[in-house]
Amino acid sequence: RCFGPLEVKYNYEEIKQTISRKKIEEGPHSMWRYVDLLPVEGTNFVGPHAGFTPMVRARNLGARLGLDELYIKNDTVNHPTLSFKDRVVAVALTRARELGFETVACASTGNLANSVSVHAAAANLRCYVFIPGDLEAAKVLGNLIYKPNVVEVEGNYDDVNRLCSEIAGEHGWAFVNINIRPYYAEGSKTLAYETVEQLGWRTPDQVVIPMASGSLLTKIWKGLNEMHKLGLVDSVRTKINGAQAEGCSPMVRAFKAGKDTAEPVIPDTSIIILSTGDPGASYTHLWKLSQKYGGVMESVTDAEAFDAMRSLAKSEGMAVEPATSVAFAGLEKGVEGLVHITEIAEPAPARPEEVVQPGDRRLLKVLRVDAQNRRIGLSLKAVTADEAEQWSMERAGAQPEPATKTLPAADPS
Repeated sequence: RCFGPLEVKYNYEEIKQTISRKKIEEGPHSMWRYVDLLPVEGTNFVGPHAGFTPMVRARNLGARLGLDELYIKNDTVNHPTLSFKDRVVAVALTRARELGFETVACASTGNLANSVSVHAAAANLRCYVFIPGDLEAAKVLGNLIYKPNVVEVEGNYDDVNRLCSEIAGEHGWAFVNINIRPYYAEGSKTLAYETVEQLGWRTPDQVVIPMASGSLLTKIWKGLNEMHKLGLVDSVRTKINGAQAEGCSPMVRAFKAGKDTAEPVIPDTSIIILSTGDPGASYTHLWKLSQKYGGVMESVTDAEAFDAMRSLAKSEGMAVEPATSVAFAGLEKGVEGLVHITEIAEPAPARPEEVVQPGDRRLLKVLRVDAQNRRIGLSLKAVTADEAEQWSMERAGAQPEPATKTLPAADPS
């Protein structure tokens, strides 16, 4: 009826009576340790081993970018298909089975098809996957071993998605990313829960996430704020940043133009997984969150994404696919011109907010220009008190008083 995303609602007051850090820590070594915050009724889970992947401190990459505490949530070791999609599919199929569905399906560019096929096989459910006709062979072959019904559709991912929306209305099938999408999307929150727990029950200052429809960003925000509502963390100051492939970046274009709706585009990128040309109402929701809580959106070229992929492999020994590397390329763009914490004040504060707050306007001094990596080094502490005062007066439209010199009185004789 509303043609917009539906949200699962929870009784947080009731959940607050039973949930605790201790209960979570004593739970299973999987994302199901957060079952109180997921939309399922029982404990007969599909995908019981999904989630709780490592949080890796990227010291080498962080040193190169000037970031002391840079962490990577490594979902490349997720179970069973080594993809983030195992989280959302596990929740979706668990709920689909509870609701009595016998056939599950999806529109996919590869990773989702693999995860749905694997989980459906394990749950003894019939499975249909719909994919673009030009999907790379490796993605298709990896999927066929689980014997799903694979349907190739002439067109791009948006075309496949539209067809599946029509089919979902005619058949009694559970399309994980269409008619049971509200349950599916809730699985994304587990990334936020795990991040907070693995950081010692602290929320991160910033997160950078690759974007297709933008749903993941909104769910990360929801997960962080749920933990605050339930008293599991003291506060949430996290800024959530998104990166898109430049050849399919309707949300970035809208964000930079200051618009709350994104105009659909025809994807023109080799990074097929992120080829959602029409994010729909997801972007509007994301736009509202960004205006209230901060965060930016940036696009990167395919070449920049591939460079970031090679850079991550060389610096951290971690291999990721191009869609993931978009986030790292976006991170590199995002840190251009950032002030390292040691350049904020003397002595360096434990946290930046001890000295500066969002919205502050300060005079900074350029320390260096790194043309090769397109970054500049800035310092707040290098600015003298006189320079800061003069800058403030010039901004206010006042002119600094000229220096004066007192002359001795003339001898009347």
